[in-house]
Amino acid sequence: MQINSKTGLIENIPYTASPNTDERPAGTEIDLVVIHSISLPPGEYGGPWIEKLFSNQLPADAHPYFKEIHQLKVSAHVLIRRDGSVQQFVPFHQRAWHAGQSCYQGRDDCNNFSIGIELEGTDDSEFEDIQYQQLAELIDALQSSYPGINKNRLTGHSNIAPGRKTDPGSGFDWGRLRTLLA
Repeated sequence: MQINSKTGLIENIPYTASPNTDERPAGTEIDLVVIHSISLPPGEYGGPWIEKLFSNQLPADAHPYFKEIHQLKVSAHVLIRRDGSVQQFVPFHQRAWHAGQSCYQGRDDCNNFSIGIELEGTDDSEFEDIQYQQLAELIDALQSSYPGINKNRLTGHSNIAPGRKTDPGSGFDWGRLRTLLA
């Protein structure tokens, strides 16, 4: 994967602009990758619902669960689906609204200095081989574009918002990712 340094977008990857973004604080170094998991409706894969959520177009009446979340203003920089397809929603130089109230190593508001990557999945299901491969390739590209990011600057949503979030969950194999990045 190649990241265009001017646009902050992955080259040759579909991009759907999310309105749930803004500028990072001036002078902020991007130095953390936060890994999430998502499925909409919960436990179901495929379909347009994640894109619709990140675009503020999730219909409340399309599924009972959507009544609870359709008004959320959230996004991530990138989504990696079960089949390995990658979609970008926020340019990397902008702040995506993925972490919420969060803290990493004493620094609050992780959205300011992190990149959020969503994996299509659930907290307790295993992820696909192709998802790990795409994630490792993306992290390699991010390390080339953002020197503050390294293999030690990766964390899960659960680690920056303990008690509030549990993703990417027990189904995510951190050792496997680190092996791919070695």
